[in-house]
Amino acid sequence: MNDTNTPPFYSQVGHLLFLSTIFFLNFTARIVFAPLMPAIKNDLYVSHSEAGAIFLLISMGYFIALLGSGFFSSRLMHRKTIILSAITVGMALLGVALSNNIWGIRAVTFLLGMAAGLYLPSGIATLTSLTRSRDWGKAIAIHELAPNLGFVLAPLASEALLLLFSWRSILSILGCSSILVGIAFARFGKGGDFPGEAPSFESLRTLFTEPSFWIMIILFGLGIAGSVGIYTMLPLYLVTQHGLCRSRANTLISLSRISGLGIAFLAGWINDRLGPRRTIWIVFLLTGLATILLGISSNFLIIIIVFLQPLLAACFFPSGFAALSSIGPPSARNMAVSFTVPGAFIVGAGLIPAGIGLMGDAGYFNLGIAFVGGLILAGSFLSLCLKLPK
Repeated sequence: MNDTNTPPFYSQVGHLLFLSTIFFLNFTARIVFAPLMPAIKNDLYVSHSEAGAIFLLISMGYFIALLGSGFFSSRLMHRKTIILSAITVGMALLGVALSNNIWGIRAVTFLLGMAAGLYLPSGIATLTSLTRSRDWGKAIAIHELAPNLGFVLAPLASEALLLLFSWRSILSILGCSSILVGIAFARFGKGGDFPGEAPSFESLRTLFTEPSFWIMIILFGLGIAGSVGIYTMLPLYLVTQHGLCRSRANTLISLSRISGLGIAFLAGWINDRLGPRRTIWIVFLLTGLATILLGISSNFLIIIIVFLQPLLAACFFPSGFAALSSIGPPSARNMAVSFTVPGAFIVGAGLIPAGIGLMGDAGYFNLGIAFVGGLILAGSFLSLCLKLPK
């Protein structure tokens, strides 16, 4: 969409918040099983490995749907794809709540991951079409409130609601909320009335021959490693390496994520002033140094770094998605997201934590954390190789 035909940013904030609400429910639906898992295990008598398989199935479904989302959005258009995702996420949550055995839950959580995976490419394409390119940083910062808020509220709300309701009721409440918001978007939401681009040989050739696309895959992998990857291993690291009790470690980590709610706006504002390339360079430089300090700091300094590191890591995504959205024509933005996020997620949220765990088993937990910081630091220099349109 031409910037001259796009309304001012402030007039679109309500529509951006609408999309962010859908994204919040989408994201929370995928992570809420972690705080609810003890209750689910006690009810269904599942083992640790069976519980872990649930998260693996959600990730597999999410990965597959992200790769194939272009086939849906090219036929349904982005708007209907968003509606379909929200409603089917809600139905899948209701299906989990009604399941009485682990096999039923496994089947439905795989479908939950697929339903959730349809949203992100269409969501990013829609919000960038609602705003001018010079406002993309701020728009994506609003959108990025969703996962940051989900990280904070999912465990806190689950613990509070478990005092009054069963885990099945909590999933039912979340599922009904997602369905209602999807219906509300169908009635009142704006944007997305254009088709996405389904993967084709010509479109893939155009994308895959763009060096900046491959650089963004690496940068997104490092960005996810600095946020989700470190987050998943941090409780174990603080307990085993620094001697914190489990409750204190979890409390510190939960409190440290609150900063991401506000810092995304600052990161979006900086992106709109400096541009994505320079912003990513600064963010990765500081995040890499903070992550290295997380691995080598003493017990006295570790508390400060635990709060500082996620504050910096959260700054990547507004500029990262803004850079990704500028690669290729507007119709192909969904495809750029579809092919970037899955691979980056496997690296940043899968291989990186596994590597840290292996080094931890070998007695080098702190060096594993510091090594990830070194990779992120190297990513700051790789970002200088990006060639993005002005």
